[in-house]
Amino acid sequence: MNGVQRVFLISRRSLTVIAAALALAACHTPVNEQPPAPELGSGYRTDLSTRHAERHMAAAANPLAAEAGREMLRQGGSAIDAAIAMQAVLTLVEPQSSGIGGGAFIMLWDGHNVQAYDGRETAPAGATQRLFLKGDGTPMAFTDAQIGGRSVGTPGVLRALEMAHKKSGHLPWAKLFEPAIRLSEQGFAISPRLHSLIAADRFIAQSPDMAAYFLNADGSPKATGTLLKNPALAVVFKRIAKEGPDALYQGPIAEEIARKVQGHHNAGSLSQADLKGYAAKQRAPLCTDYKQWKVCGMPPPSSGGIAVAQILGTLQALETRDPRLAIAPMTPIKSASPAGLEPTPEAVHLLAEAGRLAFADRALYVADADFTPVPVAGLVAPSYLAQRATLIGERSMGIAKPGQPAGIQVAYAPDRSPLRISTSQVVAVDDQGGAVSMTTTVEAAFGSHVMVQGFLLNNQMTDFSFIPEENGQPVANRVQPGKRPRSAMAPTLVFDRNSGELLATVGSPGGSQIIEYVSKSLVAMLDWKLDPQAAISLPNFGSRNGATELEAGLFSPALKQALKDKSHALSEIEMTSGVQAIVRTRDAQGKVTLSGGADPRREGEALGD
Repeated sequence: MNGVQRVFLISRRSLTVIAAALALAACHTPVNEQPPAPELGSGYRTDLSTRHAERHMAAAANPLAAEAGREMLRQGGSAIDAAIAMQAVLTLVEPQSSGIGGGAFIMLWDGHNVQAYDGRETAPAGATQRLFLKGDGTPMAFTDAQIGGRSVGTPGVLRALEMAHKKSGHLPWAKLFEPAIRLSEQGFAISPRLHSLIAADRFIAQSPDMAAYFLNADGSPKATGTLLKNPALAVVFKRIAKEGPDALYQGPIAEEIARKVQGHHNAGSLSQADLKGYAAKQRAPLCTDYKQWKVCGMPPPSSGGIAVAQILGTLQALETRDPRLAIAPMTPIKSASPAGLEPTPEAVHLLAEAGRLAFADRALYVADADFTPVPVAGLVAPSYLAQRATLIGERSMGIAKPGQPAGIQVAYAPDRSPLRISTSQVVAVDDQGGAVSMTTTVEAAFGSHVMVQGFLLNNQMTDFSFIPEENGQPVANRVQPGKRPRSAMAPTLVFDRNSGELLATVGSPGGSQIIEYVSKSLVAMLDWKLDPQAAISLPNFGSRNGATELEAGLFSPALKQALKDKSHALSEIEMTSGVQAIVRTRDAQGKVTLSGGADPRREGEALGD
């Protein structure tokens, strides 16, 4: 294959309830009960090197999508133009991860302002907080909730892209769908990664539409390299190109979406009224200082921006408290692993401990801020993070308790739902220096497995807590009509605090592990001065307030023993990140250089001129 193919009013009993919730969280959060990633890895590629460009660059989890982004940039398109073209192509070539039937968070820099666009799915008007409870009041098994119409939320990605394009697009909307239409009609070769995921999914055969598309007549998965055409999706893209997102949110496509969701044997309540009424939102970006940089991420309903800010802020507080705990000097060391490098034991220890603290707060406080008061300012306040950092010592704390940030107004029960995974990521920088980081998702691999006219619908409702309350206290992330489920997506933009210039755009898929992946990559690029490709390729690690997670096969026995000596319970697991990053630098003569990297664990590529 060539390169292209390849947060309130305090109630009278709030303080008592908060204390009870903290104790409850500490006692009941399982130590090592994180589910495996439903998206399989693609193997670890060792042939990737940082790509360089001078004018523009686009990166995505599939080379065909990256090429579509570069095609728009070459025609004078803006970063958001490139992102729209890449999203359309990903709907076709990476249907297991994202698509127009899902949602997205977009961080956009137009050269003057940082903008955050929320295209997260919403719960249908007919959804109730008992959506994922069985008749006896216990939560459903995940796949019983996932497969079918029950799990489908109102898709949001097209409305968010439309909103961003109206403000920052350069090319006509219709042009942005040309690559996806062309590939849908002419076909694309099934990639090794897509083939592996089709082969591993036992539910595809139960969906007639998916089976006809992905499987041979004998029920076997179509082979790698098979030319796969999707004329139905081409027709949908042509309508969207001509009519805009209204083509999906009302009319025949919306009618079919509602009919298939409501008519499924595991029926949901998504209606044409839900689709017609959906609105994307522009939100205030969450920007915090980290040393000499300004780091901007998504606010709620994403937890990613808060958690990444907390992890970085905790590391900075540790360094301020004791220079010997500075993360910066801990340059990764040579390793025999395919990555060629591994972090030092001290670096893994500090990042994992900071991650525990962030995830403890995430489980208790973060949800859709339109429904649930979230103490965002309190959670990222330097004074709060300095206090939290005092909990980090020479040995692992094991399980962290949530803190008590300023601004708590309502007490909630901790959310102990399993943490889900499956997403995609695109980044781009345009000729004018504008940039985008967009994380986009259908939730689990192949979403709900409900297919409509060549594209898949999300199962985003399963990102809500299955358990709505505990001991009479509501869970913040419970199902409510019109609410957006909490996410871990963390599209991120980084700026130099002195000059105000854009430094980097970065993000990753990977569900709750996104927070680990983005934090690692940021520290590697900012503190350890690794180029984007080396930072992305560095073995993944961290903690979601359970075991310390290490990417299987990429860490030395010496590092693992050093962590055990610090009382870390280790879990060696597949950590299928899909980080894309572009770094923008200016030399003393004012020349701008773009450096891009793509994750070796997937099939992505960074392309630029």
